[in-house]
Amino acid sequence: MENKYDVVIIGSGPAGLTAAIYGERAELKTVVIEKNNMSGGQVVNTYEVDNYPGLPGINGFDMAMKFREHAEKLGANFVVDEVKKIEEAENGKKVICETIIIASGATHRKLDVPGELEFSGRGVSYCATCDGAFFRNKEVVVVGGGDVAVEDAIFLARLCKKVYLVHRRDELRAAKSLQARLFQMENVEFIWNSRVKEIAGEHAVNKVVIEHIDTKEEQNLEVSGIFIAVGIIPNTENFKGVADMDNQGYFIAGEDTKTSTKGIFVAGDVRTKQLRQIVTAVSDGANAITSIEHYLTEEAVK
Repeated sequence: MENKYDVVIIGSGPAGLTAAIYGERAELKTVVIEKNNMSGGQVVNTYEVDNYPGLPGINGFDMAMKFREHAEKLGANFVVDEVKKIEEAENGKKVICETIIIASGATHRKLDVPGELEFSGRGVSYCATCDGAFFRNKEVVVVGGGDVAVEDAIFLARLCKKVYLVHRRDELRAAKSLQARLFQMENVEFIWNSRVKEIAGEHAVNKVVIEHIDTKEEQNLEVSGIFIAVGIIPNTENFKGVADMDNQGYFIAGEDTKTSTKGIFVAGDVRTKQLRQIVTAVSDGANAITSIEHYLTEEAVK
């Protein structure tokens, strides 16, 4: 059976769920399509969220469930399925919609080493600004050599007793201005030409095993946490060609979430932006619905 919707939201992380809430409040017929059995996106795997206004220390799973419950209470429809492709067609559409919000999120690039998955949220983090405060006055490791890794190391150096920066090369790739700031910090130690071999601990991380690439010599770092900043991959593979993307696969869109394609909007980690956090994803979801309301009004008077 075909269904007619004002807006189809692809993904039910904070951006998609907020769009569903705002869509229902705007009396737009809304459906959310989520490929996983659980809503929330990356936040589900976050042990504790301490930087979302008004909800300090909330468990990531609980936050996701609150967002989902709010959307459902307002009447949003949810479908568990994966959108493989978006295209215009005269026949064969199971869902017919006026507008689409792509809020499929992103995935942090993993090291794929023993202990990484086991200690995720218990010492393994992919977001220094999200979790750094939990490691105040402790020793931590940052992995990576790009802008994000260096920014994370600078941020953590202001909070932590000591920061080890582990990089597989003998020089950083980050902007020179960032490097200059980092090199001035006395509590940062650089471990060059090295990779993480193992992350270990009991109930939480207490050791990171480093392998020096040239010598194969191993070094044990007794730390409380490890921040992995080796890249993020937007979940946009199924949507190539739908609208303009940058060379990293992010949709090119501003705060209004409009893409280069009429009727398609993007929210959250899939769009070009300076900061990717829960609070900015929520903002995108609200902005997307506002843009859609304007779009539908304009289309109606044509």
